[in-house]
Amino acid sequence: MRIAERVELPCGVTLPNRLAKAAMTEGLAGPDNQGNARFVELYRRWGAGGAGLLLTGNFLIDRWHLERGGNLAIEGEQDERALAALALIATAAKAHGSRVVVQLNHAGRQTQKAINKSPRAPSDIGLKMGNGRFATPTPLTEAEIERTIDRFVNAARVCERTGYDGVQIHAAHGYLTSQFLSPLSNRRTDRWGGPLEDRARFIVEIIRRTRAAVRADFIVSVKLNSADFQRGGFDQDDSAVVAGWLEAAGVDLIEISGGNYEQPRMIDFDRKDPLAADKRESTRRREAYFLDFVPKLRACTQVPVMVTGGFRTLAAMEQAIAEDGVDVIGLGRPMVLNPGVANELLAGRIERIESRDDDLVIGRGLLGPNSPISFLRDLNAWGSLGWYYEHIYSLAAGKEPDRSLSALKALLRYDRTEGATAKAVTDRSERRLAARPVPIERRRVARA
Repeated sequence: MRIAERVELPCGVTLPNRLAKAAMTEGLAGPDNQGNARFVELYRRWGAGGAGLLLTGNFLIDRWHLERGGNLAIEGEQDERALAALALIATAAKAHGSRVVVQLNHAGRQTQKAINKSPRAPSDIGLKMGNGRFATPTPLTEAEIERTIDRFVNAARVCERTGYDGVQIHAAHGYLTSQFLSPLSNRRTDRWGGPLEDRARFIVEIIRRTRAAVRADFIVSVKLNSADFQRGGFDQDDSAVVAGWLEAAGVDLIEISGGNYEQPRMIDFDRKDPLAADKRESTRRREAYFLDFVPKLRACTQVPVMVTGGFRTLAAMEQAIAEDGVDVIGLGRPMVLNPGVANELLAGRIERIESRDDDLVIGRGLLGPNSPISFLRDLNAWGSLGWYYEHIYSLAAGKEPDRSLSALKALLRYDRTEGATAKAVTDRSERRLAARPVPIERRRVARA
């Protein structure tokens, strides 16, 4: 089978097969945003599952710009406890021969108010969704942009030091790096905005500087939107050009995805708003969400490509590798329902992956996922995510998924957990800020 073939990356690292556990945000950290025994148990189970590549989910490089309160953060100089926790996760994940890559991220304007009431982003363009969950961001200064790039590079060095095989920079799904790429969220007029080359400068500089800072056989990869699926936004032509620039900067693997919080196509969910770009009929017929983009990408780069989203049959995976130019197949939600699904596919024991997505509906008709009321459509999207988050928590506790859990009950549990975690994180961060000595210059201003 083609999925059992090895894949050699440009940096010289070989993946033992063509299946990958795609990044899924874990939400397992406590108020310190560090690794713990729950992460170790989760990645022990996924590491035993047979995928040649494991991608962690959303390790954040700025504790004030988390995607959710329970994110693990790699920020600044890590103390010995934090380093030891990261090393334990890597060791557990690699115990059965998988390569393990850390996904590094910064949420930008997609940081919830519960975490940060004044998030930073390329421009002061707020999200047009969320029912008040997100604040209007403050534009980053050029100095802050440079410091943010340094944070990505520093986090990559920490990952190298603690035993990981590489990093993936998250430049998709509407997070900070993706915000720089989109003309809808990046209205800057300096060298970080405007033409595509300047909007791409942020991600290209992260890759270039990271590649220069780590050893030659350390994987440096990117998760890149094929498109934002919003009219006037980052599109497939843009993405293909950026992929060529990333290859020149030294990237080893590009994972293709799409969408953002306003258009969450990464979970195959269409929000019916006037800015949404239509989904192509060929994409509707295909099993995987983003395969149609691969030929356009291949015209601009020969970097190995990973596609995640929608794969449910062995036949579709084999076809994508044989005919569509895909090198690695990413599996996300199926790895939650069955952590050993890669082993079963590789052994030929199954030909179709179990899916629960069609069952995860809150309400029907006008109250359901196709409701004309945007709040109810968003509720269904969050409910589906919450269901899988609850099952990640179960895996991390050494339990099996509760398949009888309803989407509504999962959403209520998830919302309660997220609220409590976000409050604990922000309380701790604000106490740390209050304990810092006031710089002499600020004291003089205060006295004046």
